[in-house]
Amino acid sequence: MSSQNSVIEEIREQQKKAFATMTPKEKLAYFWDYYKMHTIVAIIVIVFVVSFINAYRSSKPTAFYAVLLNADAYEDNAAAANAWNEGFMEYAGIDPESNQVNIDTSIGISSGGGNQYEVANRQKMMAMMHAGDIHAIVANTETFEIYARLAYFYDLNATFTEEELAPYADLLYYTDGAAFDADTGDTLEELDAAQEAVYSMVIDHSDPASMEKPVAVGVRIPQAGNKLGDSGYYDYISEYDYTFQGYPSEIVIGIPVSVENPKITLQFLDYLFADNA
Repeated sequence: MSSQNSVIEEIREQQKKAFATMTPKEKLAYFWDYYKMHTIVAIIVIVFVVSFINAYRSSKPTAFYAVLLNADAYEDNAAAANAWNEGFMEYAGIDPESNQVNIDTSIGISSGGGNQYEVANRQKMMAMMHAGDIHAIVANTETFEIYARLAYFYDLNATFTEEELAPYADLLYYTDGAAFDADTGDTLEELDAAQEAVYSMVIDHSDPASMEKPVAVGVRIPQAGNKLGDSGYYDYISEYDYTFQGYPSEIVIGIPVSVENPKITLQFLDYLFADNA
């Protein structure tokens, strides 16, 4: 046993002497040849640990999640949503150490079937809405009305007091509740015909008197004088004179009925209009 130890010690001494006479480049090559696998394993372990720690730190409960459908998140306005995350947390008194806020501008959905990306977006939204994870949906009139006709949004007049809605009394968005139970048919042709009929209607969504069963399902957000309107996300609506059902398209925000605490969305709306910063 002792002879074996002496041989090992002699080998180590020879390695030390050889290592001492090497150039820096030769030392690096020597190290890589003998410790390559150790180094790779160590790097993998470090990356895994760092990733785990970052994931753990970032996996905070989401106190508020808003989806801005069909928002044009160009480079010059993409920073707005990130600023709102922090700004709204402070405005609503949300603890950033234990909660997070997410303003999602990445989802685009058209009125048609769309491509695989849009299909995935729809599935993602449906899953999150059913789970109550989306607190607010913002969209152009056409897209918003698609969800409104499916009875996906709270009736704001039945959810909030007159005092709470007072700042937005002139901005309420109405849809006709009579359409919720309308028969659209069973065949694909009948469904297409029903959808075509929707587009051919002339409806003023700011006027409840024009509807059989008006339901206030959203708030229309002007394209100036508030954070969202001034952000540039929906400038294409006015730039291209988009219309829907005979009237100019607008920005509308609604609260999915699956949300347990709809008042946090009203706080977000208040934040968008506060100080116009």
